[in-house]
Amino acid sequence: MASKKGGSASAGTTGARKTSTSGSSTAARSKSRSSTSRSSNQDPTHGLSKDRLLQLYRDMLLIRRFEEKAGQLYGMGLIGGFCHLYIGQEAVVVGMKGITNDDDPVVASYRCHGHMLASGMEARGVMAELTGRSGGYSKGKGGSMHMFSVDKSFYGGHGIVGAQVPVGTGIGFAIKYNGESKVCPTYLGDGAVNQGQVYESFNMAALWQLPVLYVIENNKYGMGTSVERASATTELYQRGEAYGIPGEQVDGMHVLNVMAGAQRAVDHVRSGKGPYILEMLTYRYRGHSMSDPAKYRSKEEVQKMRTEQDPLLRLREVMENHAGVTEDELKQVDREIKDLVSEAAEFAQNSPEPDPSELYTNVVMEA
Repeated sequence: MASKKGGSASAGTTGARKTSTSGSSTAARSKSRSSTSRSSNQDPTHGLSKDRLLQLYRDMLLIRRFEEKAGQLYGMGLIGGFCHLYIGQEAVVVGMKGITNDDDPVVASYRCHGHMLASGMEARGVMAELTGRSGGYSKGKGGSMHMFSVDKSFYGGHGIVGAQVPVGTGIGFAIKYNGESKVCPTYLGDGAVNQGQVYESFNMAALWQLPVLYVIENNKYGMGTSVERASATTELYQRGEAYGIPGEQVDGMHVLNVMAGAQRAVDHVRSGKGPYILEMLTYRYRGHSMSDPAKYRSKEEVQKMRTEQDPLLRLREVMENHAGVTEDELKQVDREIKDLVSEAAEFAQNSPEPDPSELYTNVVMEA
């Protein structure tokens, strides 16, 4: 699912909040302000064409159907270990990839299947890795949380909470060292944002003005603990203030709002002004992982989000009411995605298991 440009989203985002900084990157304090720049008469399509909107819908639908199929295969015992689904959060990564370039490197946490698909990794290869088969991106040896694709500039998939943040920061250092005009989106969750290594990374990125875009996917719950119970301050986009890093809070359940926020952030980072923080307010419909019954929240809460904030339904509303997209066109997209995901599942189940000779390949061993 390679990102396709073709118009940028409008700069306005409903209810967006921004932290702006004054002074140099070594300033001890930064000033904050609220921004509600979207006007009441803004084009609901954000200036995007019908074809571009349909592509965004297709990309999100692929992630949704892929994850639903992965959940089914897990229930059948065909996927083992941990499996963290991205259902409900599709707008975040699709919106981000709609603004960044195909060669901008991406680093993600363990909830990463959607990021892989959005980066252009084939559904069959991702699904084969989930089932531990040799046709997977890590030859069946990495599983759900440990996939990489140098060709698609995707550098994980990291199973340790917060461990991807120093990795993304290091990639940002390499980008600047090599004089490249790239941005490294580095994704982390609200549960990871309190890790010490995150703040060490913020400090270095600010000191060296590294081209890293930290994307906090705040889905309200770190494992089974709400953000209100886990964080003394819940305005997570402000976490870079001590280092002079500007931040913004974005409606992560609407792909066009994500693109608008991403555009501002990417423009800042790519222009050489250093790191930026985007806090995407989103929501996961399933438990933390497939083994989580999610009893820490009510069914009514989840259903309310599904009916009122679902990213697929919200984009459909825009397309049908303002872009002339028909029900038949949406059904055609649904059929295409269903066939693609079915083929991926079939490939994964028919792909052979890794040969025993692969046991010690790609493993660093000390003498």
